[in-house]
Amino acid sequence: MLVRSYTRANIAWGDFRVRLHDRLVEWAGSERGGVAAEYALLVSLIAIVIVVGAFALGNAINNRLNTTAACVGAPGGVCPVPAPVVP
Repeated sequence: MLVRSYTRANIAWGDFRVRLHDRLVEWAGSERGGVAAEYALLVSLIAIVIVVGAFALGNAINNRLNTTAACVGAPGGVCPVPAPVVP
């Protein structure tokens, strides 16, 4: 009787190990996580491009408004020539 319960425990443990191994192999071979990581990388790069573009556009608008303010406030109606912007 003791041998029978020991044998069943070993068989059950072996079956559990096989099922666990099969699930781990299936999970590791799945490309679902890789695709999600690629999409996350793509979204983060797009966000960086949007932020850099917004800063560049904001600086260009700020420079244009400062030039306009200098023209409006210039004595004698003469607009100062803005300095060339060197990229």
